Amino acid sequence: MKRICIIGGGISGLSIALEKKKQGHLIQLLESENRLGGVIQSKKSKGFLLDYSANTLNIRLKKTRELLENCGAWDECIDANPIANKRMIIRNGKVISLPHSLSSFFSSPFLSFPGKLRMLAEPFIARSKQPDDESVASFIERRLGKEALDYAANPFLAGIYASNPESLNLKQAFPKLGEIEKKYRSLFWGFRQVKKSKASPSLEKARLVSFPNGMEELINKLSQSLHDQIFLEHSVQKISPQDNQWIVTFKNHENEERYEVFDEVISTIPSHKIHSIDWSEVQGWDDISTLADAQHYPLSLVYLGFKKEDVSHPLDGFGFLVPEVENLKILGTLFSSTLFPGRAPDGEVLLTTFVGGERNPALANLPTSSISDLVQNELSQLLGIRGKPTFMEVKRWPNAIPLPDRQMKERKRAAEKLSSLNPGLRFSGSFLTGVSLPNCLDACEFEFS
Repeated sequence: MKRICIIGGGISGLSIALEKKKQGHLIQLLESENRLGGVIQSKKSKGFLLDYSANTLNIRLKKTRELLENCGAWDECIDANPIANKRMIIRNGKVISLPHSLSSFFSSPFLSFPGKLRMLAEPFIARSKQPDDESVASFIERRLGKEALDYAANPFLAGIYASNPESLNLKQAFPKLGEIEKKYRSLFWGFRQVKKSKASPSLEKARLVSFPNGMEELINKLSQSLHDQIFLEHSVQKISPQDNQWIVTFKNHENEERYEVFDEVISTIPSHKIHSIDWSEVQGWDDISTLADAQHYPLSLVYLGFKKEDVSHPLDGFGFLVPEVENLKILGTLFSSTLFPGRAPDGEVLLTTFVGGERNPALANLPTSSISDLVQNELSQLLGIRGKPTFMEVKRWPNAIPLPDRQMKERKRAAEKLSSLNPGLRFSGSFLTGVSLPNCLDACEFEFS
């Protein structure tokens, strides 16, 4: 049995705390804010339910289901509206549906006929001769063609990372794609083989879910069994080794400086907050700067409510994403009130629109009135909206999403080196594991690679 200090009460810190407690260790989780969950926040306002970061959880893996069952969250999940399977993009200024079957692939206008033929040629493309640092853009264009890059990968990655495919490293962002190419040569044949495998870690059928009170309800479920081990408004000031143990100095909720001694320390705080702690007595201190150097771009979420009759588009899907070549200012919009019940008052709809990211970082910092007008103007044209919104709110994230770029490999090396030089010290979090919720929920089993 060890005394373990976990720094940070986001989803990574909570999942690690649960696993360490399950192993029989004594846990103490320190969170500097007065709430848990980090970026995962839900808020009710004027009859609307807003999620400030993740809006859904895609349960694809057996171990994700097991974790949710263990913390009592599985039975509380609500499934997304079945029409959420319908995804859309903008092409030639119009909202169009992406194909969901082979027949719809040929009939959908999402790619030109030559672009579709190029995609269908994927099984005949040779394996990569590129080094490990190939970008996602290079991989997609090489295997599927330039049009697939522009109208599939580009908007998709803007939706996940608020980033461009040219900036993302394939091995860090989508390692399985590279592995499938290496093993099967073709993505098409490779995915067919993986799907048939009985040893697959995936569930037979994935679930896209949220919770009645938003995604923050997941945080509440994860933290229930850790109640006595969680200390809010405890800001860590310094981490220092002493006699094969670790001294953690912190300020408590009364701003009193105190310290405690632990056998292990696991930091899950975001990359951009690492320098808020004094690590000067840690061996290999220079590697701390590498961990703190993850690239982030600002992102703003604009929530607009409208009367249902004022929106011409049926909002019959998940939402739409915007390819960069379309030259619009927004990155995409979720049809939030379509996805799950209880997101808007009766007779109204809620739209969540993303602005900024790597594509247009300056737009994320516009004044509230300007960013709201920008979104309203573009949505009015795309969705046929008449009249003014009945509700408006803007949530800003100055450091939104740590990118899985080339430097992510260096961050992993730095974290591994620090743990090797300092037994009992470990780093985790989305800047090392990736930002997907299943990755963060599985943070305890994260391995450097």
